[in-house]
Amino acid sequence: MKKILIIEDDPAILLGLQASLEEDNYELLTASEGETGFQLAKTSNPSVIILDLMLPIKSGLDICRDLRKLNINIPVLMLTAKKEEVDKVLGFETGADDYLTKPFSILELRMRIKALLRRVEPNKREIEPVEFGNLKINFKRLEAFKNDEPLNLSAKEFQILKYFTDREGEIISRDMLLDDVWGYESYPTTRTVDNFILSLRKKIEDDPSQPKYILTVHTVGYKFVKE
Repeated sequence: MKKILIIEDDPAILLGLQASLEEDNYELLTASEGETGFQLAKTSNPSVIILDLMLPIKSGLDICRDLRKLNINIPVLMLTAKKEEVDKVLGFETGADDYLTKPFSILELRMRIKALLRRVEPNKREIEPVEFGNLKINFKRLEAFKNDEPLNLSAKEFQILKYFTDREGEIISRDMLLDDVWGYESYPTTRTVDNFILSLRKKIEDDPSQPKYILTVHTVGYKFVKE
């Protein structure tokens, strides 16, 4: 049984999420403030974390950032009442894997959870580590190093990077990424792709404004090159 941790301080939303997800036979853990939720995330090994952005004691952004610093790469679906693009970018930069703005439909939430679970299912074939420039990436262990220092990538960022490294030199459209990495059933947008690429570049590129590895192909998408 998959375990889901819900960290949400609105009692009505928390109860609604519990009632709906119990129907899908998930094991549920809940917390109504940030610090308790953070400790549960560290110790209970959930399959997915549903994380409110605005929480008492410790914010959702701080929880996500601190989990990634500990190399805990559990998929995080972040919830927020805010609609500003900057808040979404911050969420992605701190390690969130997906994003829903309140109010949202339970059907969409369920689909996004299923998409996250599918993307982190272990691949049965051997996954080889990849090295390029000053980076070393182990996709099997979800470990990344830049200049031999640990690099905090989210589970979604590992998936995107592997998609690129498996297709070195190919032009990758945004629609290809949406279809193959997110899955259309998770309702992302091309802007979501661009936000993730921006976040990933900030982590792996020496100069994100002049990327060497993930290059923009004007009006089409992106291309990965090792050199």
